[in-house]
Amino acid sequence: MIDQWSNISQHILLAPVCVLCGDRGDAGLDLCRACRLDLPVIKVACERCAIPLPVAHHRGRHCGHCQTEPPAFEHCLAPFAYHAPLDHLLQDLKFNRRLALARTLGRLMARWLEDPTDGLPDRILPVPLHPARLRERGFNQSLELAHPISQRLKLPLDTHSCRRLRNTPPQAELSARQRHSNLKGAFAVEKKLGGRIAIIDDVMTTGSTVQELARTLRDAGATQIDIWVCARAGRI
Repeated sequence: MIDQWSNISQHILLAPVCVLCGDRGDAGLDLCRACRLDLPVIKVACERCAIPLPVAHHRGRHCGHCQTEPPAFEHCLAPFAYHAPLDHLLQDLKFNRRLALARTLGRLMARWLEDPTDGLPDRILPVPLHPARLRERGFNQSLELAHPISQRLKLPLDTHSCRRLRNTPPQAELSARQRHSNLKGAFAVEKKLGGRIAIIDDVMTTGSTVQELARTLRDAGATQIDIWVCARAGRI
């Protein structure tokens, strides 16, 4: 009887709580059903770079930029647009060290990614931070998101093949033109690679970071590169 009450008490104490409104979590997530359904899901996106497109836009199409200047990666998948309230959650994760949010957002990403039309990659690789930035922040938000994705999809998590060479200024502080030049030669691969790799990141804005990392991985022998981000910034 004591063990039974202990289990009940533990369940009550550890029951998920919505990170947005404080109500009871739903479906094993720290989000209630109402708040989860209120997240800014991308309905139609470019199949190459995942930028949100007007709902009237036909599926299976690429945006104008990807048609004229195809990126170094094959596909980008992003379940959410970088709008409220999701943008606040990602900012809280990155700048206020709310690491529990990575578990919730990573699980949401994994559920959305688990049935891809063209199969799964051979491994996932979180965007690496420079050691100085890692010491300053204390964690890598891309790696924190990657853990629940790796666990749910049963994919190897590669944290050793690639490193960041330069401690570049934060991309958010730069213009689009500066972002591209800021990352030239920022990454290095430690060994010869192969197969299909999915790069994990929190937000994709101009795509400069993942574009440079994809080029580096391609030069190291990766045969296909996908980008998996929690949110995609961009206007419809």
